[in-house]
Amino acid sequence: MGDYVWLDSGTGVPIGARVKESEKGKLQLVDDEGKEQAALRPMHPTSVEGVEDMIRLGDLTEAGLLRNLLVRHKEGSIYTYTGSILVAVNPYKVLPIYTAEQVHMYTDRRLGELPPHVFAIADSCFFNMRRSQKNQCCVISGESGAGKTESAKLMLQYLAAVSGQRSWIEQQILEANPILEAFGNAKTIRNDNSSRFGKYIDINFNTQGAIEGARIEQYLLEKSRVCRQAPEERNYHIFYYMLVGMTPQQKTKLSLGNASDYNYLTMGKCTTCEGRDDITEYTHFLSALKILMFSDSDSWEISRLLAAILHLGNVKFEGWFRRQVNGKALEKSLTQRSFQTNRERVITSLNSEQAQDGRDAFVKAIYGRLFIWVVDKINSAVFKPLPEDSEEVHQCIGLLDIFGFENFVKNSFEQLCINFANEQLQQFFVRHVFKLEQEEYSREGVVWTHIEYNDNQRTLDVLASKPLNILALIDEESSFPKGTDRTMMQKVNKQHGKGDIYMAPKNDHEKQFGIRHFAGVVFYDSQGFLEKNRDALSADVIELVETSTNQLLKQAFKTDLAPGTKRSPTLIGQFRKSLEALMKALAACQPYFIRCIKPNDLKQPEFFDRDLCMRQLRYSGMMETIKIRKAGFPIRYSFQEFLERFRVLLNTATCDPKTGHWRRGRSKIFLKDFHDTMLELERMKKLNEKALVIQRVLRGLKYRSQFLRKKAAALMIQKHWRGHQGRKIYRIGLTRLQARVRSRQMQHKYQKKREAATVLQARVRGINARKEWRRQKAAVVLLQAYTRGALARRAVRKMKTDVRWSRRRLLLKPFRRAEELASLERQRRLNEALRRQREADAKAQDNPLSDHEMVDYMFQFLPPAGGDQEGQGPDGFKDLEQRRMVPETVDLDELPMEEQELSSDEEDDLDEYSFSKFASMSFQGAATATHVRHRLAQPLIHHEDEGDVQASLTVWWIILRFMGDLPEPKQRVNPLAPGGAGSRGANALSVALSNEMMAVDSTSLERPMTALEKLHIIVGYAIVRRDLRDEIYCQICKQLEGNNNKNSYYRGWILLSLCLGIFPPTEKFIKYLQSFIRSGPGGYGPYCVERLKRTASNGVRGEPPSWLELQATKTKKRMTVTLTLMDGRTISVPVDSASTSGEICQMLSQKVQLKDSFGFSVYVALYEKVWALGSGREHVMDAISQCEQEVRRKGGQEQHAPWRLYFRKEVFAPWHNCKDDAVSTELIYRQVIRGLKFGEYQCRKVSASVWAAQRDQGSCVHVCVVLVFIKSGQETRFHGFMCSYLCSSGLQGLYKAGDENAMKTDVVEYARKNWPMFFSRFFEVVKVSGPALAKSRFIVAINWTGITFLDERERRLVELSYPEVTGVNTSSAQSVCLLTLRGDFTLSGAMTEDLAALVLVFLAGLRERSQYGVALKDASNDATLLSFKKGELLELLKDKEFSLERGWLKARNDRTGKSGAVPAEALLILPTLSKPTNQVMVPHLYLSYQNHLPTVMSKNAGPERLWVHSREPLRLPLLRRLANNADHSTKACLAFTYILPYMGDYPTKQSQSSLELTDQIFGAATQNEALRDEIYCQIMKQMTSNNNRFSLEQGWQLLWLCCGLFPPGPQLSKHAQRFLESRERQPLAADCLKRLQSSRRTDPRKLPPHQVEVEAIQQNSIQIFHKIHFPNDTEDVMEVATSTRVRDLVQSISEKLGLISADGFSVFVKTPDTVLSLNEADYFFDSLRQITDWSKNAKLGGPVSVSYMVFFMRKLWYNVIPGRDLEADLIFHYPQELPKYMRGYHVVTKEEMVHIGALLFRIKTGGDSKQLAVLPKLLKEILPADQIKAFSENEWKKTISAAYNKQAEMTSEEAMLEFLKAVYRWQTFGAAFFDVKQTSDRTFPDIVRIAISKTGVAIIHPKTKEVLATHAFNRIASWCSGSTYFHMTLGSLVQGSKFLCETSLGYKMDDLIGSYVNMYLREQKAGQRQQRFNM
Repeated sequence: MGDYVWLDSGTGVPIGARVKESEKGKLQLVDDEGKEQAALRPMHPTSVEGVEDMIRLGDLTEAGLLRNLLVRHKEGSIYTYTGSILVAVNPYKVLPIYTAEQVHMYTDRRLGELPPHVFAIADSCFFNMRRSQKNQCCVISGESGAGKTESAKLMLQYLAAVSGQRSWIEQQILEANPILEAFGNAKTIRNDNSSRFGKYIDINFNTQGAIEGARIEQYLLEKSRVCRQAPEERNYHIFYYMLVGMTPQQKTKLSLGNASDYNYLTMGKCTTCEGRDDITEYTHFLSALKILMFSDSDSWEISRLLAAILHLGNVKFEGWFRRQVNGKALEKSLTQRSFQTNRERVITSLNSEQAQDGRDAFVKAIYGRLFIWVVDKINSAVFKPLPEDSEEVHQCIGLLDIFGFENFVKNSFEQLCINFANEQLQQFFVRHVFKLEQEEYSREGVVWTHIEYNDNQRTLDVLASKPLNILALIDEESSFPKGTDRTMMQKVNKQHGKGDIYMAPKNDHEKQFGIRHFAGVVFYDSQGFLEKNRDALSADVIELVETSTNQLLKQAFKTDLAPGTKRSPTLIGQFRKSLEALMKALAACQPYFIRCIKPNDLKQPEFFDRDLCMRQLRYSGMMETIKIRKAGFPIRYSFQEFLERFRVLLNTATCDPKTGHWRRGRSKIFLKDFHDTMLELERMKKLNEKALVIQRVLRGLKYRSQFLRKKAAALMIQKHWRGHQGRKIYRIGLTRLQARVRSRQMQHKYQKKREAATVLQARVRGINARKEWRRQKAAVVLLQAYTRGALARRAVRKMKTDVRWSRRRLLLKPFRRAEELASLERQRRLNEALRRQREADAKAQDNPLSDHEMVDYMFQFLPPAGGDQEGQGPDGFKDLEQRRMVPETVDLDELPMEEQELSSDEEDDLDEYSFSKFASMSFQGAATATHVRHRLAQPLIHHEDEGDVQASLTVWWIILRFMGDLPEPKQRVNPLAPGGAGSRGANALSVALSNEMMAVDSTSLERPMTALEKLHIIVGYAIVRRDLRDEIYCQICKQLEGNNNKNSYYRGWILLSLCLGIFPPTEKFIKYLQSFIRSGPGGYGPYCVERLKRTASNGVRGEPPSWLELQATKTKKRMTVTLTLMDGRTISVPVDSASTSGEICQMLSQKVQLKDSFGFSVYVALYEKVWALGSGREHVMDAISQCEQEVRRKGGQEQHAPWRLYFRKEVFAPWHNCKDDAVSTELIYRQVIRGLKFGEYQCRKVSASVWAAQRDQGSCVHVCVVLVFIKSGQETRFHGFMCSYLCSSGLQGLYKAGDENAMKTDVVEYARKNWPMFFSRFFEVVKVSGPALAKSRFIVAINWTGITFLDERERRLVELSYPEVTGVNTSSAQSVCLLTLRGDFTLSGAMTEDLAALVLVFLAGLRERSQYGVALKDASNDATLLSFKKGELLELLKDKEFSLERGWLKARNDRTGKSGAVPAEALLILPTLSKPTNQVMVPHLYLSYQNHLPTVMSKNAGPERLWVHSREPLRLPLLRRLANNADHSTKACLAFTYILPYMGDYPTKQSQSSLELTDQIFGAATQNEALRDEIYCQIMKQMTSNNNRFSLEQGWQLLWLCCGLFPPGPQLSKHAQRFLESRERQPLAADCLKRLQSSRRTDPRKLPPHQVEVEAIQQNSIQIFHKIHFPNDTEDVMEVATSTRVRDLVQSISEKLGLISADGFSVFVKTPDTVLSLNEADYFFDSLRQITDWSKNAKLGGPVSVSYMVFFMRKLWYNVIPGRDLEADLIFHYPQELPKYMRGYHVVTKEEMVHIGALLFRIKTGGDSKQLAVLPKLLKEILPADQIKAFSENEWKKTISAAYNKQAEMTSEEAMLEFLKAVYRWQTFGAAFFDVKQTSDRTFPDIVRIAISKTGVAIIHPKTKEVLATHAFNRIASWCSGSTYFHMTLGSLVQGSKFLCETSLGYKMDDLIGSYVNMYLREQKAGQRQQRFNM
């Protein structure tokens, strides 16, 4: 009971049956059709329930196959495998197995893992294409109505879905099907949607697996259906769509009615099709046209042509239809036929039947060509061919959906072609499945039993392969004008009548013949074969078309209308050609097969016709296929491929080919399907295991390294802590012990000292008491003696006068009393004065003097200030003395002195540099940092030189005496100081500065000295001995530290301030000194800081301070000196002790607006001496100090020294131009006039006459006049005379009347050219080495003409022009070496450093302005460079594109006259402004330069070093592996040609931005991994041995960019790392190494660098910052690295803003055209680059750079609850939701509007209730736009005011939060709204509003705001967007509805839906993982 058995069905194929018990209790057999049968044999268990793969059937018979399909068909499982071949049974109903969930389920799953499905075949095609990098194809075959078209559509939809891009091109490919079906499908008796043409869709994929395009090939459209249909069949769908779906207005325009009105639509007596909604289909058809870029004009023209076809079908040569051509011409073309004979054109009339045939032929031609035009139009939209220079190769999957095998009651020419195509496909199947497989088994030596199969090759031979085959005979007969169907049949019968494939008619009158096809015998009716095959139109019809006004008709007949068009090929010829191309395309692919089975002819679901199905299985060879698939090995790998793919499964090295159901061939491994599936699954499992192992090891390594670092750090901390503790304990114990010992020692010493002190005090007090007693006694005795003497004398005088007084007593008695009182008063006053003196002395002892008083007291020897620069001025400048006036002044604010300002950070750092810290680190012995009053035993700082040691001790002694810490020695005669104690400091200074002073012992200083003498000694030592300066400052600071004696303290600060103006400390001590002087007493701190800065900036002085400086010390202010200009003006300039001549020259130049200040100097004049200080670093106060010393030496006083300062021109620059600066010319002119007047400049009349003759054509009168007037002192008259004389003498061409500037310019130019020695800078030198000269000590004069050596008599020893000087070397501060063509002169002197600097300035300036150079080597053969030979003279040309800094110049060859680019290293620029003559250049300079300059290696001198820097483009790539690939080689060399101009190593003819160059350099490498190592090598090559600083910097920039884009390959990685490590001193090397290591751990970038990255590195910034904008109109700057992904940036911004979560936020980029959201997985700069490039490319000829803004906003509004994250609410939620509310997108009640309006009013006014009066004016800002007029303004004001008052004491932030809470209650909260125009649903209005939120997609009526439809995200099967369209598929992929709308914001809708869907998928996967984890 219940067993299954096989029964004999009587048809040859057993039927399955089940053993059941009858009602009577007997056993009975019930077959699969429910009938009772007799038993045959038992059934195998696999045939009972059915199997998914028929290879596993136990009953491998036809009955087993048929029952297996039957069982699965009943269960609803329509798909069954036969190995990798899919058998699909048409269910004739919609099954729920084509949903998006099914797509996800079958994605990336191997064949056999899941139940059979068409998706599994599609995924297998996709997987194998990606894995093997080989094109795939799927051949879908079967009878008409078997479901081929639907299977092809499902395959296409799956590939579009699995591509994962949701791109518009994918939707365009999908939407091509509705158009093709409308034009090429029709209802037949076997199929309601039968394809009446064949198509092959070739889908192109890029390397990432995304669809990039497709190409559709159509085959053999059944054009005859347009004119005739069989009973119960319809014409093509498009006609019925159009008639039902058009609007009445459109139909009226085309004069169209219903389908029953047209002959072409009623021949089959069927105008409707059950199950098809023509209206809906027409809507989908129009939508598809829009998606595929058919314009409205195209759609209308198509409708016009289709309407014309219908009207032509109703033509009975009478009646009317809408004409698109001339009516008479149409009538003639349809009723007449014309022929062209040799002589004339013959016209014949046609009968009715012929006219109808002609009309039908014309209609078929129109429809056929229209169909071809539509296919071409579709291809133009979906096919994107690769550029010719692209190396990328598209991977393809081809889908073949071609007409099935047909066998009707009446079969015509079309059926023969269709069945021929099916024969070809069957042969392809047989060849692939049987022939090639068995041949390969034999070739590989695999043991194999041959399987017999049904081969249809014989049928193909008869039809098309053999000579004189049937198709060839039909084609041949068609070429004969008189050929007929009968003659054709005669030829075919004669040739093939005797074979068994061709079945000839029974007699000559029959028209039917038969062909034995692989699917059975088919009989064809030969009538009309030739006419259909010819497929030709008459010339009359072609001429008719040419006269048409319909442009689409002309385009469709474009080929026929072309001039010189040959006779069109026959239909068979076209079909065979296209079929051959198809077979070649299929042969180049790896094929998959889908065999579609039609279960019945009635198109009924759940009805299985066994006979029909068995017939299909037989002719498809399914039985043989199962056998060969079961016994065969369809999966094959070469040994290498197998090893590479499954190496991970390798467990042993031995291999046993006998084990398992697999075989090993000679070169391949042969596997079963389930083997491959099992291996793939095991491989995936192993890879996962290995990945886990790698992760485990890496994590272990990571945490182990972290642990080891932490352990090492802990050990280090422990070690140091224990050491610290040990030292601390040791120090504590030792300190305690030391303290005890020292305390006892100190106590003992103290007791002894106390006792000694007591004794000493007693003795001293006794001595003092005795001395005082003796002094008092002597005073008393003396007083007594004097008193007694006085009394005696007084007594004598009294006795003498008593007589006189006695005589006058009587007279004087009244006045005696007054005299006594006066005497008493005088005595009282004397006593009072003595008391005051004692109190003042006591007060002075207690209260020291102030700093000013101290200065006055210390420098009381200085005479009072006054009489500045008294006395006569120097000789030769008396005229300027007479004209001296009130001097002008220079304000310090206008031109500050050059100072080294300290930043605030440096000021803070000074706290770490205390003097006590320096003393503890650097002082010797037990010396401390505090004040002492005794002499030192050794210096404070260690000195190597013994002289420095002695000098240190001497200075210490002098400092103590200066500060009053030691008393002055007693007066004694000093033989070394003849000036005595009262002499000024000049002699003391001279002693201090002389070598004798350094050697003298301290006894020479043991005499009283003035404070100035002491100061000069201290300063003198510091000036002479550099190593003594820190010692002196330390000694002064030591005496100031802890000094409680205020007099000594102030003396020390005065000394310190004076020293700070003379010499600076070393770098070692300067910060400690800066820290110390900040704490100076009242006013001294800032004053000393200022002096230290200035002295440190300008260097040490050479002389002690002058009287002027000492006077300035009292006020602590700058001094003022007066300079006299040559025009008589005097200018007062503020100076200080550190002021230099250069600073003064700069101040004067700005004061007098002197632009050309070069060569002007400060001159010092004293008596008859005048010398120049130059305009450099010479100290002005040194010169003044020297003048004062000279005056003192002559017995005068310093304050009256008659020194003067002048501002004069000292030397001319070689490039001096008088016209550049009128002020300079005026000053020089005045100087020349004065010089001539006072004899400073000697003008020989001969030279003057020559100059004058050259100047004014022979007149030398005015030169003589110059001398006369100047000598007589009447230069004023000279100016006027010269101008009037020259104008009156007819020399107007020389000077204009009253134009003195030109005359002054000529005078200055004359002086410059003729008196170069008068305008020279002189240096006294001694020749150390060099060519022999008459003198070894001479003067070097440098002027604009060159360098001249002069002896003491001004005789010239050597004259050198600047081109003869090849270089200057300064070996030391006192010597210089001049490298010249005459030899190398080594000179020594005090000013050699200035000499070298001046020569270098002249040489550099001349080279910079020079236009001439010498070629150092021969030029290369590069056509872009200038050609020249070594030693040739080149003239330089100015060009902005070339610069010396970049290493390129533009020059003209003096020999050839040609110009071009010249490498800088190949050219030596001559320091000259004039062209060198040949006499100088050829014999002398060329040879000399070759001998003196480094030699340049020529190209042929040795092998070329490819790894070093070069300036020539590459002809081959550096890497050998790229040379064999022409495309790679070209791109590599092209990249190098852009590296050269970026680094400045090669000139470019057109300027390119840096971004354009980096695009060309890195663009190909980012797309092609093979080029990345090449780019690295090229950049490193250009950085190797590169001596051009600019080029090297640019190279580092490129390498920095490259390291961030992609890493080098494994072979180059370690070399690149070593390259960077070996250049660690380079600024960018460390960061390049860091970026390189980072790029190894991440994916490479996809696009070249963004402009922000390029600009950042060009500014030498390794940090890249980008501005981010927020919705609340705020912004912030974020650091963005090259490897920052968008999700990382989102996280960083969220953390910086303090947001609770970053979920739902995204980064948006706003361009002038659009706003786009960035993909979170992409690199930020890649996304940015992609968007800006897209925007730039959208505008042809637009700007190179596109402006954009980056925004950070919320994108997804899920889990958003107002109040949870206040920062997010205020920054993002409120400003993003408010505009939606104001635009009226939400459904809101009046109460809600009032409440929200009050909140918004509070936010707008900041809670100011006074603004309620103006509330009506703010209604537009607080109410939705569409609701303002719903009530009156007064009503709104009243209600909103009331609500506002209820919200008292609410802040603006609280109001914002309350607004969000109110909006949160609505369903549309957080939704994004889009107003679109829809064309998919006629029940909806044309304009609808799309709302996308967390709940799905809602369609809303824009006016009523009613929700028309809502679609959850899980119901949206697919979606995509185009430029102006958005498309959604709702429901399943098969019967899902479509929604198409027109909008320019489709990309936003696409992105938003995708983001929500991905978010929910991530949550779903996370939930599943959590669920598995919990299990």
